[in-house]
Amino acid sequence: MDLVQIDMPRPRLPEWARRPATFYSSLHDLKAELRRFRLHTVCESARCPNIHECFHRGAATFMILGNVCTRTCGFCAVPRGRPEPPDPREPANVARMAAKMRLRYVVITSVNRDELADGGSTHFAATVREVKRAAPNAQVEVLTPDFRGNSDAVATVLDAKPHVFNHNIETVPRLYRRVRPQADYQQSLRVLQFARRHSPGVLTKSGFMVGLGEGRSEIETLLADLRDSGVDVVTIGQYLQPTRHHLPVEKFVAPEVFDQYRDFALKLGFRAVFSGPLVRSSYMADLVAAEAG
Repeated sequence: MDLVQIDMPRPRLPEWARRPATFYSSLHDLKAELRRFRLHTVCESARCPNIHECFHRGAATFMILGNVCTRTCGFCAVPRGRPEPPDPREPANVARMAAKMRLRYVVITSVNRDELADGGSTHFAATVREVKRAAPNAQVEVLTPDFRGNSDAVATVLDAKPHVFNHNIETVPRLYRRVRPQADYQQSLRVLQFARRHSPGVLTKSGFMVGLGEGRSEIETLLADLRDSGVDVVTIGQYLQPTRHHLPVEKFVAPEVFDQYRDFALKLGFRAVFSGPLVRSSYMADLVAAEAG
């Protein structure tokens, strides 16, 4: 007898993990402008639940170095495979779009480009410089990959003088093999430690997901590790399964638990903590940076 594989339904979202999608006009208009400049956003590629709200308020997180990632993280909806060479026009196009949107806070992230000798850091730095030139009154936050632990690559991005340096730790170390198989927890901590030493005046930031099977004590240890590594700002959000082909949600964490994680993190000395079911690393990044001073 042939066995038939049955796709189990994904667990139903609790009401506090839902985001009503209402701003279709804003979504369509901004997407059209982004395609005109051949640009991508992590908001679209990673299927962020806040995309309607952010696009409506004129905010977007630019994702550079293309739309194809060289890694196979179990939580991420960004397409994976063999990327095309970096587009030399992309830094200038990001800057033009940021100026056109009249952004006063610009977030730039990227896919992993492990096939490039510098991990794409030179392209990253060029984008930061172009944005600062086109929008001199805007603050720039970078959300970088780990560059395989290459401190020279991290320094290249930092030397472009972003206002905030963000690198996400994503999850507790026990879950790395399942969640981030090509990454390393200690390596990500070293990236954050290097950023603090290399550019002490730059705000350092990291973020992670809950609901993947981690325990409370593991979260508290992770937070302590981030603080010991010199991280100023931390974001904590609920993992939501983007498609049935990605890791399942192990648990929907109640809002009051997010409040408890925030209180614990503040006691550790973080300058700002953004913790809630729909929080994402770049969500309301301008307000979080302002809170951190």
